[in-house]
Parts: sequence; C-alpha cells; structure tokens
Amino acid sequence: MPTVIQHQRERVREALPARLAPPPMYQVVLLNDDYTPMDFVVHVLRQVFHKTDAEAERIMLQVHHEGRGVCGIYTRDIASTRVDAVLHMAHADQHPLQCLMEPVPLF
Repeated sequence: MPTVIQHQRERVREALPARLAPPPMYQVVLLNDDYTPMDFVVHVLRQVFHKTDAEAERIMLQVHHEGRGVCGIYTRDIASTRVDAVLHMAHADQHPLQCLMEPVPLF
C-alpha cells in the first residue's frame, strides 16, 4: 500500500502549476481641461477613488498645474471600472473631464 500513496504524491507534485506572475498594474489618470470646476474634480476623487480631502485637493492641483494627475494604481479590471465611473459622473454633470488608464511604467 505505501507504494500507491507514494505514487499519488508524485503525480500531485507534477500537477502543481508553476508560480504565476502578479497581474499587470494600471494607473488611472485624470486630464486637465479648462471647463471642469475644481470642486467637481475633488468630488470625483473622493467618491470614486475614496481619497481624503487633502489627497483629493493635492491630486486636483497636480492635474491643474501639470495637466494630469495619477489617482491610483489598480489591476486592469478595477482601473477600467474606475475610469468608467469618472466618465459617467462627468457626463451626467455635463463636464468634459477626461480620465484614462495606462500601464504602470517599469523602472
């Protein structure tokens, strides 16, 4: 009987998959425009990305001064969902706010 158990253990070891790489990460980016109010951008950052008031204001100012600001880094599905939520909120309030996701740059 021990040979049967030993044989089964060997088969299980062979069937184990190799280690998987972590999923690719994407950053969600807000883009500056001349029409969307700063208060609305802060509201979006708080609602969609769950940022504190200070974080939301810092990101909003980065978008305003640098033309773009990273709101967070997520897996592809979550990033896509956050981008859709931002675009939906902007469209519902008739603001031209743009949001996109891009792969996190490798250093």
